[in-house]
Amino acid sequence: MLEIKVKTFKELSTLELYYLLQLRSEVFVVEQDCIYQDIDGKDKNALHIIGFKNEKIVAYTRIFKPGDYFELSSIGRVVVAKNERQHKYGYDIMNASINAVKNYFNTTDIKISAQQHLEKFYNNLGFKKVGEWYLEDNIPHIAMLKK
Repeated sequence: MLEIKVKTFKELSTLELYYLLQLRSEVFVVEQDCIYQDIDGKDKNALHIIGFKNEKIVAYTRIFKPGDYFELSSIGRVVVAKNERQHKYGYDIMNASINAVKNYFNTTDIKISAQQHLEKFYNNLGFKKVGEWYLEDNIPHIAMLKK
């Protein structure tokens, strides 16, 4: 069972920031063999949705209010530690993120830039594909919306 916390950038402890950046790097840079600038200057404007298991960060997203990233609210950097994926924590962290968008930003309209191979996962959460696929950091992505 995940314990999920929502924090602003300023509320993150140094250790929490370190471990969430470590998780993002483990998955997005090392596991997916993708060289890109994960620390992009946007974390300070985001709300951070953090999934803890036994006090260790195993799932994470960041969310943005409308206009901060896309015209609509958005959820990004969706990540679950490789050794925890069998527990379906992706659904838990995404549902918490969708609820946080509603509770903190007073909207249910969300846009994401999803890795194309995860389209069905996001469909199961109510997101629908818009437009054609595109390359982002050499990985096929699709834009998806949830109303």
